[in-house]
Amino acid sequence: MKKIASIALALVLLSLFIGCSKEPKAQEVYFLNFKPEIADVYETKVKPAFESENPGYTLKVVTAASGTYEQTLKSEQAKSNPPVIFQTNGPVGLANSREEAAALDNTSFYGLLADKSMALKLDGNVAAIPYAVEGYGIIYNDAIMRKYFALPNKAVSINSADEITNFETLKAVVEDMQKNKDELGIKGVFASTSMSAGNQWRWQTHTVNVPLFFEFTEKNASVAPLTTGLDSSTIQFKYGDNFKNLIDLYINNSVTQPSLLGSKSVDDSMAEFALGQCAMVQNGNWAAAQILGTPGNKVASEDIKFLPLYMGIDGEDKYGLCVGTENYLCINKKASPEAQKGADVFLTWLFSSPTGKKLVSNELMFITPFNTFQDSELPSDPLSQQVSIWMNKPGVSSVTWTFNAIPSEEWKNALGSAMLSYFEGKSDWSAVEKAAVDQWASEWNIKNGK
Repeated sequence: MKKIASIALALVLLSLFIGCSKEPKAQEVYFLNFKPEIADVYETKVKPAFESENPGYTLKVVTAASGTYEQTLKSEQAKSNPPVIFQTNGPVGLANSREEAAALDNTSFYGLLADKSMALKLDGNVAAIPYAVEGYGIIYNDAIMRKYFALPNKAVSINSADEITNFETLKAVVEDMQKNKDELGIKGVFASTSMSAGNQWRWQTHTVNVPLFFEFTEKNASVAPLTTGLDSSTIQFKYGDNFKNLIDLYINNSVTQPSLLGSKSVDDSMAEFALGQCAMVQNGNWAAAQILGTPGNKVASEDIKFLPLYMGIDGEDKYGLCVGTENYLCINKKASPEAQKGADVFLTWLFSSPTGKKLVSNELMFITPFNTFQDSELPSDPLSQQVSIWMNKPGVSSVTWTFNAIPSEEWKNALGSAMLSYFEGKSDWSAVEKAAVDQWASEWNIKNGK
């Protein structure tokens, strides 16, 4: 009997062991995030919420350092456990990930996209899906602007920032504000033009978008400027002087001397704005969380507003903010089938479930292109609301994101390097224009196998 009992007990323990060993392991969804400014939201809010509502999955979020996404992506894709969700910045970036991007036509995530024409394709298949429409321009503190316009000795005839509709007026206002900076309680009108390594993207990608947009629009008015740019083996940089107009306005009316800008970061400039040290800073609607979340922030939500990037180009008064997207998500076809399925589950949950949508609108603060969001579910932050206002202004068109046509990151880096040299007084502006023209031809030929 003892032997029988021992055998029975052993069988019970064995069955329990086998049962435990067959317990399914949660599938990991590895997401390589592009945006450092919202990394904490993904880690502390999105991850636990997703795992709570989807017990068969775990979410791993890795965030690339600012300005290093392409290098990080290449490195991570070469590993045995590559990210299953990764971001691409448009047609150029997608072409570089041709071997990794899976066909997404039959995914639930693609089914959420309201305008299917917004997706990017490879060989006829959907390969990248936009997840956020964004806008950028000059962010200004309206409380400081109202204080300026109330000055009895102001040098301009206008009475509010709403009346600034061209570069001539912007320049007059900014330079007069700089003269009155002590009375306004600021160190300078503009925040630092950050030029430290990895922080030049606001200028060599975003600001330069405006002259590229107008050049490509003029070159072929019947074709979208992005398409024209992608097909252009050379550029004239025709509006380089206009680009210089705005850049000079930034650096000559700033909290920081031009020669010191090589040590300044985006975080520095956003802190300067949030702490009330300046009245203006160039950035996009994604910066709202950074401004409002800065310890000691002095800018009220209702005072955070936008102006377009005026440069003195004919007809600029008919254009508003730079609006578009370089935020496309791809699923890695080299990841396991289970991981690819998990990626679709996560992305569909994030952009369609009640919990996910609240996180997207209130924490990530995305303006999304998906049919699951109602008007009442749009982000509540002030800059996203400003983007919506500018997109719907009568008689005003958005400046489309043309910088996606830039042939490579090397072109941007060459432009940024030349700009820094100009800021530091080591070269003149002609070197910036030469770098833009020469590097475009070189990088376009490399990209197109010429």
